[in-house]
Amino acid sequence: MNKVKDILSEIIANKRFEVEFQKRSISLEQIQDSLTDMQKHRSMKEALANSNSGIIAEFKRKSPSKGWIKENAEVEKIVPSYQAAGASALSILTDEKFFGGSLRDIRSVRSLVNIPILRKDFIIDEYQLYQAKIIGANAVLLIAAALHPEQCVKLNTIAHELGLEVLLEIHSESELEYITPEIDMVGINNRNLGTFYTNIENSFRLADQLPKDTLLVSESGISEVNTVKDLRNKGFKGFLIGETFMKESDPGQALKEFINQINQ
Repeated sequence: MNKVKDILSEIIANKRFEVEFQKRSISLEQIQDSLTDMQKHRSMKEALANSNSGIIAEFKRKSPSKGWIKENAEVEKIVPSYQAAGASALSILTDEKFFGGSLRDIRSVRSLVNIPILRKDFIIDEYQLYQAKIIGANAVLLIAAALHPEQCVKLNTIAHELGLEVLLEIHSESELEYITPEIDMVGINNRNLGTFYTNIENSFRLADQLPKDTLLVSESGISEVNTVKDLRNKGFKGFLIGETFMKESDPGQALKEFINQINQ
């Protein structure tokens, strides 16, 4: 197996182990029985479509490519500061081994903010969708590179049954087949999940090949205000940005300044 697939394969293999371990503690049936639909509906798609900035501010402590970005980051401080700064939506990493996150990160801030929260993880099993619903997420990420097309359709259907929206992430032309009319949003990842090499041109290249009514999100590698402006002109409504803010001493203030520049 070449290196391009090694990192993603390692993450997915660990995720399968992790989910099976969780199921032994709380079965799928138990988690289904504990489900209550008390959460207020917050549409990430609508939030992005109607936003002046389109920024999906991401909370993550580390990444496989950069290591620790902010090891002791406090989600209860940073996430509300993102909302106060004008974020349209939030992305919170819940993978522990590779990104330093947990389900607790979403659960602990859900009552502190009133904008949509995306559970960002490597979703490979419906069990994770029920988890997302229970902790208060409004949307989930489905990664084409981590799923077969049939799996993606099934998970998308279950997510919708649970009242969750889906951001489908693609990286190449070969993954265009994953896009169906039922998908809520399409994210173009500028970072290759095998090599973690980032190229913002990926968003511009793939945007032309997507249905015109697709709500487009550009993910990864965005650090310049002019990049957001150029992507907007290309039709993008959402811009998922994490490391650019998380590496600063005050991520919320960094986001506020970024949004102010976008709207100048």
